[in-house]
Amino acid sequence: MARNVNCVYLNKEAPGLDFQLYPGDLGKRIFDSVSKEAWTLWQKKQTMLINENKLSMMNVDDRKLLEDNMVNFLFEGKDVVVEGYVPPAEDE
Repeated sequence: MARNVNCVYLNKEAPGLDFQLYPGDLGKRIFDSVSKEAWTLWQKKQTMLINENKLSMMNVDDRKLLEDNMVNFLFEGKDVVVEGYVPPAEDE
């Protein structure tokens, strides 16, 4: 049976994550209040951040940058900004 959460990002009740995907207290907070849909949106932003900024998960500062952006995106309603990134033009 699916587990629902009151998603802080979507501001509605939605199916929650199946298990805690991030360690520690922040991971528990995500598990308790972020939906699968919101997590998927974050993963796309995370991938963009890693690729555009050439981040390495071996680097502590890069992991901190990702975590800060994740908290801002999921809990503070701030979008991810990548300096110099221009989204592709949509076809009309």
